[in-house]
Amino acid sequence: MNQGPASQTILVVGGGIAGITAATEAAETGYDVILLEESPALGGRVARFNRYFPKLCHPSCGLEINYQRIRKNPRIKVMTMAWVESLSGQAGDYSVTVKTRPRYVNQKCTACGDCSKATDLKVANDFNYGMDKVSAAYLPHEHAYPQRYVIAPGVIGTPDAEKIRDACKYGAVDLDETEAVIDLKVGAVIWATGWKPYDAAKITPYSYDLSPDIINNLEMERLAAHDGPTGGKILRPSNGEPAKRVALIQCAGSRDTNHLPYCSRICCLGSMKHAVYLREQYADAEVDIYYIDLRAHDKLEAFYQRVSADPQVHFIKSKPGHINVEEDGTPVICGEDTQSREIYARSYDLVVLALGMEANALSDVDTVNMGNQDDYGFIVPLPGDEPGMSSAGVASGPLDGSMSVQSATAAALNAIQAIRNAGAQGA
Repeated sequence: MNQGPASQTILVVGGGIAGITAATEAAETGYDVILLEESPALGGRVARFNRYFPKLCHPSCGLEINYQRIRKNPRIKVMTMAWVESLSGQAGDYSVTVKTRPRYVNQKCTACGDCSKATDLKVANDFNYGMDKVSAAYLPHEHAYPQRYVIAPGVIGTPDAEKIRDACKYGAVDLDETEAVIDLKVGAVIWATGWKPYDAAKITPYSYDLSPDIINNLEMERLAAHDGPTGGKILRPSNGEPAKRVALIQCAGSRDTNHLPYCSRICCLGSMKHAVYLREQYADAEVDIYYIDLRAHDKLEAFYQRVSADPQVHFIKSKPGHINVEEDGTPVICGEDTQSREIYARSYDLVVLALGMEANALSDVDTVNMGNQDDYGFIVPLPGDEPGMSSAGVASGPLDGSMSVQSATAAALNAIQAIRNAGAQGA
């Protein structure tokens, strides 16, 4: 007699574009899905982008379509501010312990914003990578899903917490909420844990910590975004003046045995996109792109041709040796041009470091069994590995948005097959 797997539910860990795609694809084939996200809202890194390349459309377009799919599908359960604490078992029968941290706002929230107006306390805005501040009672961002406010934990126990609670007409503020532990039974697990930028402070010759006008590529995305810290104006963080002479340094910490020894595939294209942002804003902007080699994979070669045709965008084959910081904070890039052999020292309004992708899963290697991981922490299941676990998106290696979606669809299929095979083996 076929007993079937202990559970046919699929657990997707990570609510970025890959996790969202895997969850919706699996649910629309008839499987129950639990989608975990550690932050207060879905969307991951993609939600923080200003635009996609090559069409330069806003990511909210693609994300909103997927949010609609989630809203309309009762098979998907979304759990935010949640992560996997432990996991054991096999395909068709996993026991998972999930921990959640308090949001202090329950499902009665209508996102009216009255709680935010009740306090003058401000906290660092994580969505903008700490480049500005938001109210201690805040909506993660304007397109957040779920559209529900969050109260900063540092406010709890203060008079302002009481003000925030009293301002809510719907009884949505729960100051007594605590961490919770939830035990789940699932049949397959998809790791869509995403990535983080390499720590620029580790690249000491590039003086990231010594000048506010040296930023990283993700911070550049937020500077250009309409809901970013400057309302979409690309300005010098030091003085608020327009950034019209800008350097974009490729492979900042990448392809370097002292840092990340691999190429992250999309950094070059990201910097080309940043050049477009600048040229759209400032007709007199001059942009220098320092590179070792340029990578514009597949059909994205046309995007490179478009950017390189701009006479005010200059591609300089060179890996800068170091960045000096003048007394007024102005960054000066120093190095040698590989082609002309010119030794240069050039000052800029703004320097943007194109940091590589580092696996988020790397920090969980010693705590949760996520399956086979390569030397860099990316999850790369091998033949013979536990079939019930797979990876999606950048959890498996550096990918762009469209590749992450394709990877996630494949991961959903792998999860479904693992559950079906587990059922067949139980016959």
